[in-house]
Amino acid sequence: MARCSSYLRGLAVWVTVLLLVSGVVMIGVGFSSIDDKIPVAELFDQLSSGDGLLVLQVFGPVTVFLSVLGICAASLNIKSLLGVFSALIFVEFVALMVVASPLVQVQAQMDGAVEELFLNVTPLHRADSYIQTELQKLEASDSCCGLRSFKDWENQLPASCSCTPPSDPDARGLPANSSSDGSCVKVSHQIWVHSKPCSPILKSYLSFPIKLRIGIISAFATITMAAIALCLALALEEHWRTPPVETTVDDYNRVKYQPKPSNT
Repeated sequence: MARCSSYLRGLAVWVTVLLLVSGVVMIGVGFSSIDDKIPVAELFDQLSSGDGLLVLQVFGPVTVFLSVLGICAASLNIKSLLGVFSALIFVEFVALMVVASPLVQVQAQMDGAVEELFLNVTPLHRADSYIQTELQKLEASDSCCGLRSFKDWENQLPASCSCTPPSDPDARGLPANSSSDGSCVKVSHQIWVHSKPCSPILKSYLSFPIKLRIGIISAFATITMAAIALCLALALEEHWRTPPVETTVDDYNRVKYQPKPSNT
């Protein structure tokens, strides 16, 4: 039983160390500038997920503090402190789940909101100059054109949409207005543009920070449940552990002087 208790205490220490690591990760992601790296960031200002950052910025330091408390309680096997840690980390777990639940709704509604935003900003040649400049940079670097298609620019296609077909467009089995690999499309007699729209690329940039925060919170929730279970088991060890059998002097003498059965 002592060996089992030692293993349980070791597991509790390791899980609380993992909880400490998750708190440090929450702080790092919460105060990082991931959102600033989204192309055409100004276009998505109204879709800002700053609440997710605030959740990590607040709960990250709290998690680190409680994790240090849990590590001390588990390593020193202080029953009362283990109970306090379990109660506090459970309260944080419930609060984080309540506060972070809107992130899941944002992720589910992201595609519809982005599509509506794309509709409002087209035609692109009438959009703000900043949005046009940033979008043209994305088009040049990722070989795409327009948000949903090159038609978003109407008849004012920028140079960033230009595409050089890799082979003869009149190859057998292919339409005359498409390149052999489908990467370019012909819009006039001499103009070829990228056939791929930029919206999937922008959506992936936009959804990555939200998915990252949801993943971190999910990992935190899993580790927290394990930490609560282990620390509660240690704190209540005296209640579930089988007490040792006490042998009195009378019991010892009774066994010692008990006559042996004869072999006959």
